Amino acid sequence: MNAFVELSDQGQVAIPQDIRERLRLVSGDRLELIERSDGVFVRKSPVRSGESFEAITARIRARVPKYNRSTSIEDMNAAVAEMWAQGGPHWDR
Repeated sequence: MNAFVELSDQGQVAIPQDIRERLRLVSGDRLELIERSDGVFVRKSPVRSGESFEAITARIRARVPKYNRSTSIEDMNAAVAEMWAQGGPHWDR
């Protein structure tokens, strides 16, 4: 969807409500402005937890049951392909 907004004297723009709802934008969300040759691209800035990679992986490993077999790269590729065939990841919806 395209929308037209007006720049205020203070350099602010208001994002229309239907777009905010569709993108799940709420007050306080950080937006990233990316300058391009044809204008400005705006996207929601990813939220960083501040945790180290080791802490995040340890938390994930604690929740995933251990199996006695390893997973082949072919099995991983098949699982990823199946996920995308079903519409992609669901954790961000």
